[in-house]
Amino acid sequence: MEVRLGLKENWKQFTLLVIINGFVGGMIGLERTILPQLAEADFGIAAKSAILSFIVVFGISKAITNYYTGAFANKMGRKNLLVIGWLIGLPVPLILIYATNWNWIIAANILLGINQGLTWSSTVVMKIDLVGDRNRGLAMGLNESAGYLAVGIVAFLTGWIASEYGVRPYPFYLGIGFAVTGLLASCFLVKDTVHHVNSETKVSQVKKLKNVFRETTWSNPNLGSITQAGLVNNLNDGMIWGLFPILLVGKGFSLEEVGKVVAVYPIVWGLGQLVTGKLADILVKKSMLFWGMLIQGLTIVAMAFANSFVQFTLLSILLGIGTAVVYPTFLAAIADYTHPEQRANSIGVFRLWRDLGYAIGAILTGLIADFFGVDNSIVLIGLVTIFSSVVVKSRMY
Repeated sequence: MEVRLGLKENWKQFTLLVIINGFVGGMIGLERTILPQLAEADFGIAAKSAILSFIVVFGISKAITNYYTGAFANKMGRKNLLVIGWLIGLPVPLILIYATNWNWIIAANILLGINQGLTWSSTVVMKIDLVGDRNRGLAMGLNESAGYLAVGIVAFLTGWIASEYGVRPYPFYLGIGFAVTGLLASCFLVKDTVHHVNSETKVSQVKKLKNVFRETTWSNPNLGSITQAGLVNNLNDGMIWGLFPILLVGKGFSLEEVGKVVAVYPIVWGLGQLVTGKLADILVKKSMLFWGMLIQGLTIVAMAFANSFVQFTLLSILLGIGTAVVYPTFLAAIADYTHPEQRANSIGVFRLWRDLGYAIGAILTGLIADFFGVDNSIVLIGLVTIFSSVVVKSRMY
């Protein structure tokens, strides 16, 4: 069997995986706008730390699953993990529709985290396998763009549907379609990429890491800097997910307006990666990570002082740009610094720490918001993000 690496050579499978990752992102978008309102309206939960509990369990379950997806990718096969991920995701929208107490919402988010860890990680690794070393940034830009564009579009749609027809059940019907379509496409159309990995391994000049977990986590200056920035990126995204709708409602915005503002950030993030992914193949990755994290940090601090719909929309656009600059660059850089045989494992470790940022961000911002107010919580996360950009600037070479 002849195996050729490259985007053009594998465009059919690549395009299919991009579409599937759109469905993966859509599953997250289901909750992005309306779940904090569901907590207060249907279950009477007022404490910010309690409301954000669904993000905590999502982040932890996704992070752990990311790690094991990377560890088992070579043993079990990427396609098999992708299919298992969709099977686990099938009950999620049904639980959200019929949940009678908040514990069911927590259970749904544990399953959603596992679904996201298996499906998103698998599509990431498979796309990198297909394109070889020339277009990794572009591949990740297309992958993450599809996923986060879907997050934004579905966040807007669910906000609109909820404002017209109520928070439940109609917004969650979208999720049933995403899960069924994603499962069928993964079962019958996706092909595994193990042969592409074997082909690249024969010619790779990258040295193997002695300890993939330790070096990806911190001890390797490049990999460690990327990993801490990934963690902080999702730490602030967890805050945006959980507190941003609450902040906007507190300032008097309607649910439809909240849906529009909340959707702008992931849509810009998604579309922006179509450009920034390719730039990651051309520009210095260290510079892209520094400037992207700095833009995020400054924008988040400014959110605490904004008041109008226009101001929040502009800040959401800036935050989307900053995130778009770093997100495909993270994965392309991890792939650059690891041997093909260790790539899936290293990406799994990176994504373990990156998605733990969701849980850390939700716990930290929820507690600070409860004791010191939402505005102070947002400012702190902005300052942490600025500090992360300094770490990248000073530690990467």
